[in-house]
Amino acid sequence: MVKYNFKKITIVPNGKEFVDIILSRTQRQTPTVIHKSNKISNLRSFYMRKVKFTQSNFVEKLSTIIDEFPRLDQIHPFYGDLLHVLYDKDHYKLALGQLNTAKKLIIKISNDYVKLVKYGDSLYRCKSLKVSALGLWLILSRLGNMARLPSIDPNTRTLLICGCPNVGKSSFINKVTRADVDVQPYAFTTKSLFVGHTDYKCLRYQVIDTPGILDRPIQDRNIIEMCSITALSHLRAAVLFFLDISGSCGYSIAQQAALFHSLKPSFVNKPLVIVCNKTDLVSMESLSDEDLKLIEEMKAEAMKTAMGANEEAVFLNMSTLTEEGVMSVRNAACQRLLDQRVEAKMKSRNINEHLNRFHVAMPKPRDDKERLPFIPQVAEEAGEKEKRKTERDLEDENGGAGVYSASLKKNYILADEKWKDDIIPEICDGHNVADFVDPDILNRLEELTREEDIRQAEDEEDDFEIDGEELTEEEKNQLAAIRKEKSLLIQKHRLKKRNAQNRATVPRKFDKDKKFTRERLGRELSSLGIDPSSAMNRARSKSRGRKRERFDDWGKDAMDVDMNDEQQMKKKLCLRSKSRSLSRERSVSRPPYEVLPGEGFNDFSQKIKAIKIGNKSDRKRDKAARRGEADRVIPTLKPKHLFSGKRGIGKTHRR
Repeated sequence: MVKYNFKKITIVPNGKEFVDIILSRTQRQTPTVIHKSNKISNLRSFYMRKVKFTQSNFVEKLSTIIDEFPRLDQIHPFYGDLLHVLYDKDHYKLALGQLNTAKKLIIKISNDYVKLVKYGDSLYRCKSLKVSALGLWLILSRLGNMARLPSIDPNTRTLLICGCPNVGKSSFINKVTRADVDVQPYAFTTKSLFVGHTDYKCLRYQVIDTPGILDRPIQDRNIIEMCSITALSHLRAAVLFFLDISGSCGYSIAQQAALFHSLKPSFVNKPLVIVCNKTDLVSMESLSDEDLKLIEEMKAEAMKTAMGANEEAVFLNMSTLTEEGVMSVRNAACQRLLDQRVEAKMKSRNINEHLNRFHVAMPKPRDDKERLPFIPQVAEEAGEKEKRKTERDLEDENGGAGVYSASLKKNYILADEKWKDDIIPEICDGHNVADFVDPDILNRLEELTREEDIRQAEDEEDDFEIDGEELTEEEKNQLAAIRKEKSLLIQKHRLKKRNAQNRATVPRKFDKDKKFTRERLGRELSSLGIDPSSAMNRARSKSRGRKRERFDDWGKDAMDVDMNDEQQMKKKLCLRSKSRSLSRERSVSRPPYEVLPGEGFNDFSQKIKAIKIGNKSDRKRDKAARRGEADRVIPTLKPKHLFSGKRGIGKTHRR
């Protein structure tokens, strides 16, 4: 298990927050009321108690913080070097020393001021000395947070992934573990060490994703690269060196080979596996002779530390995109690490103690019958057998979802297989419904259908009569056309209402080159043999604002119309008055409670109610000073040590 979990270390607050915490506790746990008429001994003990209690709280808090932070000489060298890379050991020791010094100063100040309060001659003098003591304790330093250190167990079975940036290390750890490392198509997406866990042969393995490393001197490497170098130097792990043979990472095979040779000292006495990634983009056969020669040199170096492993376990191909070879890479690395650990234990001094604990029991033969050992079937061989077809397989074979319907009767256990498709009788009130079916029901249905058709024909003939007078054939055709037009208008209106008048228009930012013009529309319609005048006028009316026409012109038109068209003229005047009122209201802003199509409200009263409910919920959150719905912070607006206790008339000076 991990001995140090740096994420559980308490964050040290700054000086002001520290003083507020201590003074609040002092105010809660000590007496708060004292009068100047009390004995001078009571006054002195009252303020001496406050000073001593505050000092003990400060010392307790600082001691807890100093004890929680680890000693650098007592932790694993990996954590020591990683701490030096991220924070600098000298700054860390200096910050802890400042806290220790602050604790000693607080004890000294407390002892001095307790002596002074012991000889105070009045309430005012004792109170002033207490305020001075609390004011001199604002000498606390700040210490950084160490939560950036990962929780890595240096002694467990570990797979360490390294290589150039953007070669597929984070994609691999996401495939073989439940870790969720950010993957992006640019370099240095991973900026720290990430840990995941995987299982192989019932054993838990720790997989560490390291940031990318560049081939340059050690003094030129940054903090991100030094995290990887520290892990390679201190952790006993199986190293997976990733090689991008496609070159899409931005580094050629020659540059990656140079990095491999520069990191060679870190691979000593560790199982090494070279993984050629992104084989879906470029295959090994399509590489040049120079690249193949570099890869062969890397393979020869890896075979020196193979410790009896074959070439297939040292050099592997993989593609994290198609997941081809991903699990074989993991299995090969885990197996090589397991073999090395077992071999190391076999060479240790304690092997005899371990072997003495084992006892192999040999059964005694009870008869002359030979009983061969039973070897369970391997999972791979079992998988070669034909699998039983599931309902999903049958659905895919018979047309997919929506076409194939699973039969619920095919698993019925019956005496005869043909009975499965029989119709089960429906029972109502203890009787079979099929026994009461009328055999002549189809003939009666046809008679009812014919009778209904005759009645509908008679109703249609009656519809063509107005005021009891039969219409001529021409009038009947006109009436049918009017009814048809009316039904079409109703359908259009319902369609427009359903779609909320959402017309697909070409946005201005799309038509930057002004290709979609009225002239082009006219040319295309003319080439198709269609009169473009109506379409051109409609596009012109939409592109330009409608001009208001004077009422005088309409008055002149009205004088020329016959009296027979008086009703039609009234409709025109009514429509024109509506359009004029709409044209006047174009410059006026829309009322806030106006219901627009598509908003989902029945009328304006429902919209007003919804707006009021929304405003009320916002008002409640604003009153509590929330940043959002998920904000649960309760700020201490009035610290108790500043706003509690009795206050007399006059000055508002607190204790």
